[in-house]
Amino acid sequence: MLSAASEQRIRLITIMAFISIPLSGFVTDIYLPSFPSMAKGMQVSEKDIQITLTSYLLSYGISQLFVGGILDSIGRYRPKLAALLLLVVTSILITMTNNILLICLLRILQGIAVSVLVVATRAIFVDIYDADRVKHYLSYFTIVWSLGPILAPFLGGYLEKLFNWHANFYFLAFYAGAIFLFEWFFSGESLPEKKKLNFSENISLYTMMLKNRIFMLGIIILGLSYSIVMLFNITGPFIIENTFHFTPVVIGYCTLILGFSWMIGGFIGKKRVSLGFKARILQPIILQLTLIVSLIVVSYFSQSLFIMIPFAFFIHICSGILFTSFFTTSMLYFPKNAGTAGGLMGGLVYIITSITSFIISVSGTVAEQKDLAWRYLIIAIILLGIIMTMNQTLKREKAQD
Repeated sequence: MLSAASEQRIRLITIMAFISIPLSGFVTDIYLPSFPSMAKGMQVSEKDIQITLTSYLLSYGISQLFVGGILDSIGRYRPKLAALLLLVVTSILITMTNNILLICLLRILQGIAVSVLVVATRAIFVDIYDADRVKHYLSYFTIVWSLGPILAPFLGGYLEKLFNWHANFYFLAFYAGAIFLFEWFFSGESLPEKKKLNFSENISLYTMMLKNRIFMLGIIILGLSYSIVMLFNITGPFIIENTFHFTPVVIGYCTLILGFSWMIGGFIGKKRVSLGFKARILQPIILQLTLIVSLIVVSYFSQSLFIMIPFAFFIHICSGILFTSFFTTSMLYFPKNAGTAGGLMGGLVYIITSITSFIISVSGTVAEQKDLAWRYLIIAIILLGIIMTMNQTLKREKAQD
């Protein structure tokens, strides 16, 4: 039991938890530069390859709706070990097939595994630290997590160039296997008191959380903010390789740059967390809309990688600011049910993202810079509407108090 562990062991487990956080980003993003070559090699459409990512995101999201309550009742340690082992096995199996349907099914299993890892890791901090230190650590979650989207496509581009797309999944198997060995030898159960699994109680908890208007609006904002980033991830590789005629390595560099933009947004959001709603939230979304409209205008005169990436860089910074601003407050909204709240929040965020990704995949080919820009605009307008709704709700609640 980690509650009786030494301070040195707790520190080691904390460091390893932060090392494991980017794994979810690696599972999502490492094979993005391989999208075009996978489509050509398997002789399938761009949409079919994009569906492998959508399948993972949807599974990841739905699983988190149930994982939180289960982990609050049976603990974090054994489910985490099982999830890591499943991730190793499925990653290796993906390298052994070119069947797109089977890959989608294996990606669904990976979504379940990663949801267990993410919810368990978040909950561990709540289990072993007091409220102030939990808030401190959680504020770094999106920043550390962003290392996945930063490094994964960059590494994936080189793995694609040096070997092939299979190498991406061999790397995932190695990453998950290393964490599994650490957990097996050094970690342990963090949950101080297991709660009896009660489905009716869990349904009541979910109902109570779903009825909390501010909590739900915050989740929608998180989902749409991440959807803007994911929009580039599923369409950018095809624009860069097929339209601008660059290599997978260049795709990796571009996503590396945009990963840094998300991290920068996280740092800015953390620094601005004490500001008022207008400065903290309204200013970034207005700036984002201005940048997107400017990109649309420019796209009708000139289209180039050296135009698209700088605009996307600052657009993604704005998304990182918004995401970080709402993540910490949403995560701490129900501290007594951290696993359930974290699972619900993470699940709905990825369900929103997966639905958005699916709509993008079936809405037509995104072949040019302006196609990307118009889809940016649609998501950002919806995001602004939700933010304005939250602002009005907060004003009403404040007036009632």
